[in-house]
Amino acid sequence: MVLEQAEASPQRKNGLTPLSWAAKGGHEKVVKMLLERDDVNASIADEEGRTPIFVAAGAGHEGVVKLLLKRRDVNPNATNEYGETPLYIAAWMGHVGVVKVLLERNDINPDSVDDLTSETPLFRAAWEGHEEIVRMLVERNDVNPNTADEHGQTPLFGAAREGHIGIAKMLLEREDINPNSADNYGRTPLYIAAGGDNEEVVESLLVRPDVNPNTQNEYGETPLSIAAWEGHEGVARMLLERKDINPNTADDLGSETPLFIASREGHEGIVKMLLERSDVNPNTADQYSQTPLFIAAREGHAGVVKMLLERADVNTDTANIHGETPLFEAAEEGHEGVVKMLLERNDVNPNIVDSVGQTPLLIATQRGREGVVKMLVERDDVSPNIADSSGKTPLFIAARQGSTAAVKRLLGRIDVNTHLADNDGETALSQALNRGHDAIVKLLSAHGNFIPALDDDEPATPSSPESSDPNQRPSKRSRRF
Repeated sequence: MVLEQAEASPQRKNGLTPLSWAAKGGHEKVVKMLLERDDVNASIADEEGRTPIFVAAGAGHEGVVKLLLKRRDVNPNATNEYGETPLYIAAWMGHVGVVKVLLERNDINPDSVDDLTSETPLFRAAWEGHEEIVRMLVERNDVNPNTADEHGQTPLFGAAREGHIGIAKMLLEREDINPNSADNYGRTPLYIAAGGDNEEVVESLLVRPDVNPNTQNEYGETPLSIAAWEGHEGVARMLLERKDINPNTADDLGSETPLFIASREGHEGIVKMLLERSDVNPNTADQYSQTPLFIAAREGHAGVVKMLLERADVNTDTANIHGETPLFEAAEEGHEGVVKMLLERNDVNPNIVDSVGQTPLLIATQRGREGVVKMLVERDDVSPNIADSSGKTPLFIAARQGSTAAVKRLLGRIDVNTHLADNDGETALSQALNRGHDAIVKLLSAHGNFIPALDDDEPATPSSPESSDPNQRPSKRSRRF
């Protein structure tokens, strides 16, 4: 009675008609009564461009969709303000029954592209993991499986990223599929699956001979590079089993190889796999001339360092652009286990100097790495007197910093020269005095250093009778050097 007297297609504030409201709520009886009215417009869209069939499809009301499709004035391809169709929204939401009903229409466009992101129904279903909907779509020859969105990503890309193995296999069964299609950033489905540790997808891609395992993204990174970075051992193993894999490809950003990356990140399993291959060069350096051994030593990855040192062709003393070696880096960072392994080698120079004249001993002293200082000082072939470009020796640095333990260790060396001055004429003793390191002043004084005359407002506190008179000649002991 109400429907007989009321206007059938009035629009409310948001543009929804009674038919749209009924369709949205899935009220089939109401929809049927409204559609029986001659004055009902079944295609009126709301303010967002959504027609009754669009809202019914989005809500998954299969019965309502069937009723609407019986009307000749209902367009199954009508789009909302974003260019999305009823099929697209149903595919997105995973409404299998609605998708099936829509695809039975001869005038349906199964490959429509929206205006917002250039996505197709297949693209959205693949990304969301709706296998049955993907199956219905890929079985049609009027659906292009390679249509990419605004980012250049295809349905296969989405399945690879999200790990939807069933969907990936269905897409790969299409003869016209392009498994190497790259997105706007140069990333292929294999690259994305490798980075996401989706082993099943990686395997399904690698069994295809037309899949290129060496494709590079915009930064020159390969699937093996990203697997090495993330530590995905299973993926790395599958990639390395491909005969056409290039395990030495360096990226464009830092000239980093998979071995370099895995060494830096400390992924021992991947490092082991790579080092077992005779075609992997353990000495390939990055843009800063840093080798895998260098970077592993710097990061303190003792297990990786051990494996690299076991390679007969590894260069243990390669310096970076600053003249720093693996031993230098390990000493600077205080990685005692790594320092120990390197010092056990006869092809490692413990006195190597960097671009500013610093040795491993000097940098370890400066950084307060007491354990490393101890190991280096105990080596007879380590010189304690090598100064940097400003003339500062390890003893000078230790005295200036107030490192009593380091000073004691250095003074324990019979060949240490306590009188060496830097470029400004300062000595270890003067530094200790100026900075108020009394304990170190005492140690140096006891080692034959005399305290020089100071201004009246800076009286010296002699630490021995020998040093109380500035005019007194140094004792025989203090004139050793």
